[in-house]
Amino acid sequence: MQKIDRFLRLMNDRSASDFHLTVGRPPMVRASGSMETIRYRMISETDFTELLQPITPPSLWDLFVATGDADYSYEIPGLSRYRVNLFRQQRGAGAVFRVIPTKIMTIEQLGLPEQVRRIASIRSGLVLVTGPTGSGKSTTLAAIIDLINETRSLHIITIEDPIEFVHPNKKCLIHQREIGTHAKSFAEALKAAGREDPDLILVGEMRDLDTISMALSAAERGTLVFGTLHTNNAAKTMDRIISVFPAGEQEGIRNVLGETIRAVLAQQLLQQAGGGRVAALEILFSSPAIGNMIREGKTSQITSAIQTGVREGMVEMDTSIRRLYEAGRITARAAYDKAIDKEQFKELENA
Repeated sequence: MQKIDRFLRLMNDRSASDFHLTVGRPPMVRASGSMETIRYRMISETDFTELLQPITPPSLWDLFVATGDADYSYEIPGLSRYRVNLFRQQRGAGAVFRVIPTKIMTIEQLGLPEQVRRIASIRSGLVLVTGPTGSGKSTTLAAIIDLINETRSLHIITIEDPIEFVHPNKKCLIHQREIGTHAKSFAEALKAAGREDPDLILVGEMRDLDTISMALSAAERGTLVFGTLHTNNAAKTMDRIISVFPAGEQEGIRNVLGETIRAVLAQQLLQQAGGGRVAALEILFSSPAIGNMIREGKTSQITSAIQTGVREGMVEMDTSIRRLYEAGRITARAAYDKAIDKEQFKELENA
């Protein structure tokens, strides 16, 4: 048993999502979205090294010492896996452990709308699951991949940093590649994936121009591509992808995106009125009209298209938030804070 394990077990006991270790502060956890201090002494540089160096691969510890940054995964058998980030900041060293749930939950267990199941039947093109850090994107994607794994016979390649959910081979052949362990970068792994006979490529994070460009190219060739972005609704997702490219290339990218986009699932986690957290979701299924909006640079109209696409299973983010508030599941403050169009929630600002 490593010294750090006792803190991670305490984190598990508190049902926390993250554990923070910072020089000059006592350890802290994030539980139900809020930061809580653990009763312990201030962490020194010596404490930090004694806790972290034994569990960090030697090459990555050397990288952290040299550059001030390192990422890897850590597992306590029988308890949980964690995504770990080491970093240096003004006051000294810091580390964050995020729980990687080992159990893949189903769409029903997550309480996701029934229409999310439709994403598992899409044959080609680009599907994006978006939201802020810690909003459950990986958990939702894992549930969709698991449904595909049970119902279709495909070759799936996942490219992740790090691997979160480990998928068994059911009806699908699944190869999971981890950045840093199995490939140097998302872009290089995506380039290689094109030569590996994939039916579906999952890109853990579309974080730069090269990765986004290759993901769009793969979708354009007819491969089904799942990806994630840190945006909180469908319209901003389109704008984010297009804005990554130089101005002279943006018209061409709008055309490709308009042709290849199949669905966007945007989600945010809100604090529940009685404790815990609940997801608000925006769901877009592409249509010829939405494709034209993207091609013509009229992404601002996408939200209206979602509002009028209820019969196709679409739902807009603010509508989802409003429903949670009216059902008494979230407070007025939480609804207002997470709303996209604050004007629609003006009466809740000071409630």
